[in-house]
Amino acid sequence: MNKIKSKLNNKLASFLSQPYPFYYHSKNLWIIAGILFVMVLFFNYFLEPFEVYIPEHKMGYFWISVIHACTPVVIIGLFSLKKITLLIEENWNVQKEILLISLFLLLVGITQFLIRDIIYDNPSNWSWRYFYEEIRNTFLIGSLLVILLTSLNYNRLNLKHIRNAQSIKFSKRGTKEATNSIISIKTQVQSDAFTLNLDKLLFAKADGNYVELYLIENKVNKIVKRITLKELELTLKDYPNIFKTHRSYLVNLHHLQSVAGNAQGYKLSLNNYDEKIPVSRNMVQEFDVAVNKF
Repeated sequence: MNKIKSKLNNKLASFLSQPYPFYYHSKNLWIIAGILFVMVLFFNYFLEPFEVYIPEHKMGYFWISVIHACTPVVIIGLFSLKKITLLIEENWNVQKEILLISLFLLLVGITQFLIRDIIYDNPSNWSWRYFYEEIRNTFLIGSLLVILLTSLNYNRLNLKHIRNAQSIKFSKRGTKEATNSIISIKTQVQSDAFTLNLDKLLFAKADGNYVELYLIENKVNKIVKRITLKELELTLKDYPNIFKTHRSYLVNLHHLQSVAGNAQGYKLSLNNYDEKIPVSRNMVQEFDVAVNKF
């Protein structure tokens, strides 16, 4: 029983720690706000998901629905502030996404409670009962909308990336002539400097202040060097075949065999290597441009 519980906990922890695309930049943020406005207005006005007591309304039900639909847009406006966006974007994952959505729904529920006096003529507006109801109702409707939006977005991205991946051509890819690119890699610690044969590099993977280098020789060998991925990326910036597909990966496009698309972005297959290398959603467009140069 303990083993089963431990496995479930490990799977949950692994799921929550998975990288997740950060959508909350200026343009995407307002697209999300517009979609939410329309969906909330539709749900409130046409479906009336909760009891409607007309005698206490201070205005028509349509305008009440509009006000309720505007509330999440106002909260989203807070996330349009660049400083807040930059502060929370770092190392975004599933757990942070869930926490952000929960915080967003809580703020919307509290705001719905605070504007009750504008909408309803009810002496009990400022009561714990309505405070609880507004937050509860927000989470009920909000969770449904989030699930719906996530499902639609997942299918959209999945189809888009599959089509894009299928359009990439691979004639003679991975059989480039050797350039004998022996590069001296300097690090912050002089004694840790090393040389790298770029032709043999499949990819590099970040591991804290170290980088795992996967080199293709008679077989794929892994070596670990004391250098950050960012430092390595700067050193190799003049080599267009070295592309950062993900915040943790640099890939040598000369060893690219195939590309498969999914909702997360792309998965790359490299020469003589079984595992797939991710291309994050944020890097898909740049990857398409880079890979078509070869």
